Amino acid sequence: MARWGMVIDLDRCTGCQACVIACKAENNVAAVGATEALRGRTISWMQVLAEGDDEHPGEVRRFLPRPCLQCDDPPCTKVCPVYATYRDPEGIVAQIYARCIGCRFCMAACPYNAKYFNWRRYQTDAPGQNPDVSVRPKGVVEKCTFCHHRLQKARERARAERRDLTPGDYVPACAEACPAQAIVFGDLADSGSEVARLARSPRAFRLLEELGTKPKVIYLGEGESRG
Repeated sequence: MARWGMVIDLDRCTGCQACVIACKAENNVAAVGATEALRGRTISWMQVLAEGDDEHPGEVRRFLPRPCLQCDDPPCTKVCPVYATYRDPEGIVAQIYARCIGCRFCMAACPYNAKYFNWRRYQTDAPGQNPDVSVRPKGVVEKCTFCHHRLQKARERARAERRDLTPGDYVPACAEACPAQAIVFGDLADSGSEVARLARSPRAFRLLEELGTKPKVIYLGEGESRG
């Protein structure tokens, strides 16, 4: 059984936002408009956060891309009264939009602010959208899924070709678009994979690890950049 995860090298990230745009295009993430944005209702499954420099106020020390961290012990799934959010056997925290009642308990429980609420129906099905990803209706919570639809397509392709899924068959849009190759994706259960090797690096750390959420998005801090 695979255990999908991601390693993000902060020494390589330039804050270019290519991952953000790729995620929005791939997953039909709505542009909410200026009025809704001023109300704090922006939806962005992938965010690039700027971390300040304590010694030089106002300067950015580094950028930190933040998708859903796909926790192995996710607080959000424990509070949903209708099981609209759950962790699948391969570790991806999924969202069933048709089951969501919009209570937003999962949003309150997530310590990473990685879930978003649709206050309105911001967009409808239209040409140019990705037909593999449903458009979310008003009144539901949505989030990063590691582009799970890409996994489904990769498995179907491998099955049609009568072969096993191989590394590189399944890559989320953010990792594919990163020009600095700061995002590495793969199977953490495969000890020989690049993502598993990087996760064992002495530079590796997890956001708010002390909370016990066991995130599968792992960061590489300052140090000698990987080759």
